[in-house]
Amino acid sequence: MTLAHQGDSAIDGGITASQFELIAAIAHSEAGLVFQKSKSALVASRLSKRLRLLKIESFGDYCDLVSSHEGSEEIQQMISALTTNISSFFRERHHFDAVKNHVLPSIEKNATQNSKIRIWSAGCSMGMEAYSIAITIMETWPQAQDLDIKILATDIDRSVLETGIAGIFDHGQVSTVPEGLREKYFHRQHDPKLYQVCESLRRMITFRELNLLKPWPISTKFDVIFCRNTVIYFDDATQRKLWPRFQNVLLPEGWLFVGHSERIPENSGTDFKSLGMTMYQRRNDISKQ
Repeated sequence: MTLAHQGDSAIDGGITASQFELIAAIAHSEAGLVFQKSKSALVASRLSKRLRLLKIESFGDYCDLVSSHEGSEEIQQMISALTTNISSFFRERHHFDAVKNHVLPSIEKNATQNSKIRIWSAGCSMGMEAYSIAITIMETWPQAQDLDIKILATDIDRSVLETGIAGIFDHGQVSTVPEGLREKYFHRQHDPKLYQVCESLRRMITFRELNLLKPWPISTKFDVIFCRNTVIYFDDATQRKLWPRFQNVLLPEGWLFVGHSERIPENSGTDFKSLGMTMYQRRNDISKQ
C-alpha cells in the first residue's frame, strides 16, 4: 500500500493528508515550491483540473501517477498548475523607472562601444516583464535596434512561454501599458480585443524553459537580472543557494531586481549592496566590503 492510499481521511477538496504531503514533497524537490498544510485546499483546487483533464478519479491515483516513472511529464504539468503565473506589464513600475534613470545610464558606455548588453528575466511568466524591459530600453535609447541588446526570458512553465513567444495579449492584459506606448509597440489583430507585440521587441527577447533549482545552461554574464515574486515560493535554504548563483552570472556592478516581498539577507554570502526598493547591485570590488 503506497503513501497515497493509506487510510487517512480527506482534509480538503478530496485530498488526504498523506496525498498532500506527497505532492508537496514532489513540488519541493522538483521546483523548490513550499506548500504548508494550510494550503491543502489551494493545492487540491488547482490540481482538480488536472484530474478532470486526465480522467483520473481520485488524488490517490494521481499520486500514483506522479510517483511513477511514467509520470515525469505530468510532474511538469503539476508544477505549472501549482504556480500562479500572475503578471502584468510594468508591474512594480518603480523598477522600470530605475532602469530608465539609473541602470541604462550606468551601462550606456558599454552599449555604445559595440559591447553586448545582456538582461535576464527569470520567472518571466507570459513575458510581460521582459517586454516591459524592452519597451523601457527602446524608449530610453532610440538607437537600441542598432545595438547588441538581448533579453533572456525563462520560466519553468512551458505553456506561459508559448504565450510570451507569440506576444499576443488581450485588451485587459495590455491595459497597464500607457496608451501612447500601446499604440507604438502593439498591433491590433483581426480580433480587435487582441494585440501583438511589435516584431522589433520580439526579436530582442529569447524565451527558454528553465528550472531555477537545476543547472543553468548559461555561459554569459548579465548586466541586469529581474527575478521578482519567484523566490518567495522557496524555503530559506533554497533561497540561500540561489542568491550566490545569481551573483555568479552578474557582471560587477550588475543589477538585481527582486519582488516587493523579497529581500537578500545580509548574511547571504554575496557581495550585493541594497539600493532600496528591492533593488540590489553587485559590488565592483568585493574586497571593499
